[in-house]
Amino acid sequence: MSLNSTAFSHPPFLLLIGIPGLEKEQFWIAFPFCIMYAIAVLGNIALLLIIMAEPSLHEPMYLFLAMLAFTDLVLSTSTLPKMLGIFWLGYGEIGFLCCLAQLFFIHTFSSVESGVLMAMALDRYIAICHPLRHSSILSVPVVVALESLVLVRGVLLVSPLCFLLHRMPFCQHHVISHSYCEHMAVVKLVCGDTRVNVIYGLFVAFIVIGSDMILISVSYTMILRVVMRLSSAEARLKAFSTCASHVCVILAFYVPALFTFLTHRFGQSIPPPVHIMVANLYLLVPPVLNPIVYGVRTKKLWDRVV
Repeated sequence: MSLNSTAFSHPPFLLLIGIPGLEKEQFWIAFPFCIMYAIAVLGNIALLLIIMAEPSLHEPMYLFLAMLAFTDLVLSTSTLPKMLGIFWLGYGEIGFLCCLAQLFFIHTFSSVESGVLMAMALDRYIAICHPLRHSSILSVPVVVALESLVLVRGVLLVSPLCFLLHRMPFCQHHVISHSYCEHMAVVKLVCGDTRVNVIYGLFVAFIVIGSDMILISVSYTMILRVVMRLSSAEARLKAFSTCASHVCVILAFYVPALFTFLTHRFGQSIPPPVHIMVANLYLLVPPVLNPIVYGVRTKKLWDRVV
């Protein structure tokens, strides 16, 4: 093999440096991250076990919630253990194929999370705006089909990103200025023309985030119109409270996701520590919040615990 071909083959290992500019502080930053990860794992496993064990909870809302809990477990577990290894042990080496696998799980299940949040918004819309038709429209087979479609969408859209990167030539620079293998962070190590990667990445983000956010916005707009027409002030307040908590969870997912996505492409003036911290929290805050907001605040689910 020639020197030139060796220089442009993809490396056996890449090096994740954690949070650029905060290398000395990473050891202490890891402690709240570890606590949040523990809460996310315990909370989401508890939700899954309760929903699986209780036949009365095998309804659309709780089946979507179970899918969300599973997605959150995959998202947080695909990043946090490695991240803590970097922060506490300085072990930033990751095999190239392991990096692609991490990238696949992160982006696939981010897409799945977005799809499940969209499906949950549609479920709330049908339950509030068409309550008599809810069980016929969203039967269990329809819910399972929706969840399967969301998962297949994520796999089909993200797989080409991994295949494209696997075929790309990499230079001698193997250091990723990030805490995990994010698509655009890895693309920056490529020597060749990356326009296809960038354009396809934009296409995936537009298809997933764009379409899901539009459907969520329309669903909650229709819900608010119905809620505003309720005659009882107490009923309106209860509905607003429920919608507000759900919207907070949705914003906690989409705002950091959009910030991270746009910063990689257009936000060169954003300090790297700010960008990477937001990117880390984007994969950790929703898995912590979802069991609290959807689990603790849902009376039927909470009754099964107490």
